[in-house]
Amino acid sequence: MVFGKTNGTSRCMAAALGLLAVHGAFGAEYPTRPIRLIAANSAGGGLDLVSRAVAPKLSAVFKQQVVVDNRAGAAGSVASEIVSKAAPDGYTLLCSSVGGLAVNTHLYKGLNYNPLRDFAPLTFASSQGNLVVVNPSVPVKTLQDMTAFIKSNPGKLTYGSSGAGNAGHLATELYLNMIGGKAVHVPYKGGAPVMVDLIAGQVQLVFSSAATAVPQVKAGKIRALAVTTARRSAVFPELPTVAESGLPGYEADNWYGFVTVAKTPKPLLDLLHGELVKALQSADVRQALSNQGLDLRVSSPGEFGAYIKSEFEKWAKVIKAAGLTAN
Repeated sequence: MVFGKTNGTSRCMAAALGLLAVHGAFGAEYPTRPIRLIAANSAGGGLDLVSRAVAPKLSAVFKQQVVVDNRAGAAGSVASEIVSKAAPDGYTLLCSSVGGLAVNTHLYKGLNYNPLRDFAPLTFASSQGNLVVVNPSVPVKTLQDMTAFIKSNPGKLTYGSSGAGNAGHLATELYLNMIGGKAVHVPYKGGAPVMVDLIAGQVQLVFSSAATAVPQVKAGKIRALAVTTARRSAVFPELPTVAESGLPGYEADNWYGFVTVAKTPKPLLDLLHGELVKALQSADVRQALSNQGLDLRVSSPGEFGAYIKSEFEKWAKVIKAAGLTAN
């Protein structure tokens, strides 16, 4: 669901009507205290950027402070567990990613939350595809070449990722699973160090975030073969998708979105959804996301919930097939 443009007066009127609906449903005002917005990564990361871009917009509408609380750890699981235990009263929101909302329960043992049970979806926020990039010394020009190379050299090629179980790691494993190939995984603690080693030739292949890879591709330090999204990149329209490169049906997005606590009353969910979408679609937030290579992506709660479920099931199969675990 994409909302049309509105002027400041109509937005204020819509927000006021939403608040009246909430007040009528509960017989009490909302909000009467600060709202906690938990970002499931450290300061400076993509989730932090999205969270801090929308927080002032929500504060202005609700006349209460929206406090961004960075809770990194276990690829988003730490933040998810905190929110899953919060009261369903609209005062705790979560900005998380594919890891915390769809992947981690398949990778980590002993997690005390279930994303399909414990959260109420609100909206997508953004998505960012990966670029399939290689060191120039690898004798391939296309992804079809890479597929043939891996198949003829099983287990000899090394690929890097910014951490076990992250979006790039899983995107690579999905690719390997679909081609029936084997390669050696080398996990790093972040996108920057893996890119340094890709340029140096310590690893040969990386399914890297666009924000990390694009500058190095433009500088000629690495070679791009394809994009992992369903559609081609606006930055490199000449690059084919993985699906176009011999693997129809392949798609891997590194997406972000907002959820809150399950069993939050529907009037509150409707209000939060509407204000989040308006904030995300404002010109300055759009620009802030674009500057970091993030594509705006908003939806209805139902659409977001259905997508989380589809991602949950999709990556469960990939993780099981690859025998992946994380500590």
